[in-house]
Amino acid sequence: MKRRILCATAALVAGIGFAGSAFAQTKWDFATAYPAFNFHSKNNEQFAKDVDAATQGKLKITLHLGASLFKMPEIKRAVQTGNAQMGEFFMVSFQNEAPIFGADGLPFLAANYDEAYKLYQAQKPQLQKLLDKQGQVLLYAVAWPPQGIYTKKPINSIADLKGMKWRVYSPTTARIGELVGAQPVTIQEAELSQALATGVIEGLITSSATGADNKLFENLKYYYNVQAWIPKNAVVVNKKVFNALSKPEQDAVLQAAAAAEERGWKASREVDARALETLKQGGMSVEQPSAQLKAELAKVGETVVKEWTEKAGADGKAVLDAFKAAK
Repeated sequence: MKRRILCATAALVAGIGFAGSAFAQTKWDFATAYPAFNFHSKNNEQFAKDVDAATQGKLKITLHLGASLFKMPEIKRAVQTGNAQMGEFFMVSFQNEAPIFGADGLPFLAANYDEAYKLYQAQKPQLQKLLDKQGQVLLYAVAWPPQGIYTKKPINSIADLKGMKWRVYSPTTARIGELVGAQPVTIQEAELSQALATGVIEGLITSSATGADNKLFENLKYYYNVQAWIPKNAVVVNKKVFNALSKPEQDAVLQAAAAAEERGWKASREVDARALETLKQGGMSVEQPSAQLKAELAKVGETVVKEWTEKAGADGKAVLDAFKAAK
């Protein structure tokens, strides 16, 4: 009798253990810096839902919005060290770490979304190689709307930018500020409204979406649609964490990532059109640059691209050559 009880107990324990392993759940924290209403955040939220559905709840991804888990400059490093399993970062901000991160921030290289996507495809192999060395896997990258110039006063040439307190968020924006004679001031997106309201900055280059999200029309009067460049956010996962998944789970993540990338690029185009209307409705004058301003900015762009190419070396040349071949 005792033997039967022992056997039954052992079977029950084994059954419970099997059930526990069968329904084991993996949890990832996804660190982002943008608010819930931002189109990148909405896209990331859908990605997490798609992964949950595809893995039947075995992989749960918790999205931490608004830099609530890590501040924007800390997110990439947090994923590298495993303090966050996933993260989203603005690539051009890390150009000083590796020039390849700044390829999509080269001014006046890609003139529209189609060219920007071709530039991404040229940049992607180098990105994947670099991130792999850093212990990360590139899941997807999504473009921001084209970058334009916001100012308090009208500008017809780069001479009108001289001495202006100029917000920078990357080495490229800082260099442009230097080349046009502005006063560069480093300001993160979360601090934009306060910086403008207090006069810390008087002008900047950023996307129509950022302008609309932060209601820049409350402090600035002009937006020049120069389409300087179309930068991207990269979404990455810690390599060890990704490799720890089963093959079906890895496939589910990659499939959801491919869908997020396609969905995100489409959303970016739509957001740009809506954001420009929002700027106009807010009282901002949305204008095309004068011929003189456009020509002068193009020369500034040539200088920045030349300097970047020298720093980027063979990898940078490979990106530019692949992009030119695809145009």
